[in-house]
Order: sequence, then C-alpha cells, then structure tokens
Amino acid sequence: MPNPKRRHSNRRTANRRAHDHLRQPGLSECPNCHEPKLPHRACPHCGMYKGREVIEVAEA
Repeated sequence: MPNPKRRHSNRRTANRRAHDHLRQPGLSECPNCHEPKLPHRACPHCGMYKGREVIEVAEA
C-alpha cells in the first residue's frame, strides 16, 4: 500500500480547507407572521405550516 513520501505544507493544507467554513442557512419568510424561518419546516414563532397550525406555541 502506498504511503506519502513527504508531508503536505501548511499552505497546501490551508488551501484544501478553504471551503470548510460554515455557511448561513437559507432562510425564507413566514407568510403568516413574516418572521424568518427554515424552508419546508413549521414556523417556530407562530406554529403555522402550509396555512394551518401544526404546533402549539406558548404566547409570551
């Protein structure tokens, strides 16, 4: 089984890891309360999904 002959330099390692950073999630607007929410999920603020209430949210 082949083994690496030399170690990779710091620059080469950093170039490979350049795309490993975290990205912001793509948020959409809730049509009911206009708060940002993840797409295809129930709104955590009002509990609505596709025009109906699917989870009960405690009022503050």
